[in-house]
Amino acid sequence: MPPTVIIIGAGLAGSEAAWQLANRGVHVHLYEMRPKKTTEAHQTDRFAELVCSNSLGSWLADRAMGLLKEEMRRLGSLIIEAADATSLPAGGALAVGREEFSAYVTQAISNHPNITVIREEVTHIPQGPTLIATGPLTSPALAERIRDLAGQDDLYFYDALAPIVTLESIKMPPCWRQSRYDRDSGETGGDYINCPLDEATYRAFVQALRQAERIELRPFERDDERFFEACLPVEVLAERGDDALAFGPMRPVGLRNPRTGQRPFAVVQLRQDNLAGTLYNLVGFQTNIRWPEQKRIFRMIPGLEEAEFVRLGQMHRNTFINSPVLLRPTLQWRDRDDLFFAGQIIGTEGYVGSAAGGLLAGLNLARLISDQALLVMPRETMMGALFWYVTHAEPKEFQPMKANFGLLPPLQPRVRNKRARYRKYAERALAALDAWIADHAVLEGASAPHTPTR
Repeated sequence: MPPTVIIIGAGLAGSEAAWQLANRGVHVHLYEMRPKKTTEAHQTDRFAELVCSNSLGSWLADRAMGLLKEEMRRLGSLIIEAADATSLPAGGALAVGREEFSAYVTQAISNHPNITVIREEVTHIPQGPTLIATGPLTSPALAERIRDLAGQDDLYFYDALAPIVTLESIKMPPCWRQSRYDRDSGETGGDYINCPLDEATYRAFVQALRQAERIELRPFERDDERFFEACLPVEVLAERGDDALAFGPMRPVGLRNPRTGQRPFAVVQLRQDNLAGTLYNLVGFQTNIRWPEQKRIFRMIPGLEEAEFVRLGQMHRNTFINSPVLLRPTLQWRDRDDLFFAGQIIGTEGYVGSAAGGLLAGLNLARLISDQALLVMPRETMMGALFWYVTHAEPKEFQPMKANFGLLPPLQPRVRNKRARYRKYAERALAALDAWIADHAVLEGASAPHTPTR
């Protein structure tokens, strides 16, 4: 008999992985600690519970989240099947009935003949084929075991995310490339992109930060004194004095604007965020401002008036590992072939990204058990690009990431129109996915039992 796979966590990633394995004849022991032990965010004991929004993002295939869902749909995703079956009217977004969605997934998983559900907390890392998909609120006991495995410095408990924009949407000039004191490491003309602010623009920007509407922290985050100590939000710094930002993350020391030959009053620096050089993050601009406000305020920065944001800033409690040094693109642990991680714990943001990790981990665990070569998805696909990013980003700067077109390899030749560019990205991605599925017989042997109806 083939070995049983242990999956820890029945959230979006764990449920998806269990489904992929079970449909390929692999028996799964799926551990879920709820309801015996609850988290600060969950309200029920159902699988794949949506604890925040009930939207899974755009359903349009020429949008990053829509493309990701279409890729998963073609790979037989349970999570996308459940979302399609329980969808609500929401314009261009795929919104679901929250209770109906989790009930659909729970019923499908619980009734599968190859899945045994065990309602217990796991406090250690098991031997044998194992997937850890415990999400951003991993229990303290298991988190300590993961910390022991990963090392003290490679497990994080708090997100402090700065916004990320596409290179193509940054105006050059007024922005220019230069590192402080010209300490550049390559031949790009400068490792950083600098956005200059005169005094009037800076004062208006600071005032906007102070007046911005903020995201309310959850009680367990508000009560944790460590939450903001290591990485203060930019709006909190703005409240500490009129010039606090000008002497902090916006200090212009070591920089001169090539257009004027002068040092600007203040500057916002952007740093390259992916290997392809298509994404740049706002250095030191972690924030808890509401997302629509972020777009409005950060577009006050000269050169970012038409910025295309692929990630907006946020700060919240989150358990995640330093995947670039700990995981392979197959989602295997770096030095243990039968240990996999998936979901938000690896640094994929959002519901669909979490489920996508479970899908890939489930496929590869099934192949591991049947002695087949494990798979890395094409980088032209949204799934492939996302998992390449979380396993190849700069480890010292790694932060969770959601699916976005900036992760994909650039088109050749370039397409200037944004809508046309997105369509080309989607067409290329789906063609690459279909070829990959055929070349590796990815769907061969996968057969789902009858699943719930809406």
